[in-house]
Amino acid sequence: MVGSVGLLAAALAIGLGALGAGIGNGMIVSKTVEGIARQPEARGVLQTTMFIGVALVEALPIIATVVAFIVLNK
Repeated sequence: MVGSVGLLAAALAIGLGALGAGIGNGMIVSKTVEGIARQPEARGVLQTTMFIGVALVEALPIIATVVAFIVLNK
């Protein structure tokens, strides 16, 4: 049985992981759109870099979820 502290830790891990990913994705996409507006010919390179960055940022909530499951199983 998991105590209330474990449940709170799991909820915080998932919540903060999702918050961080949301902020990170917003910043990545906004800067990409800004770069495309300044240099439309660099659109392909910027989009490729953006997708790689978004994929790396999306790893954060997945790791946070794994940490939450580890906390809940102890």
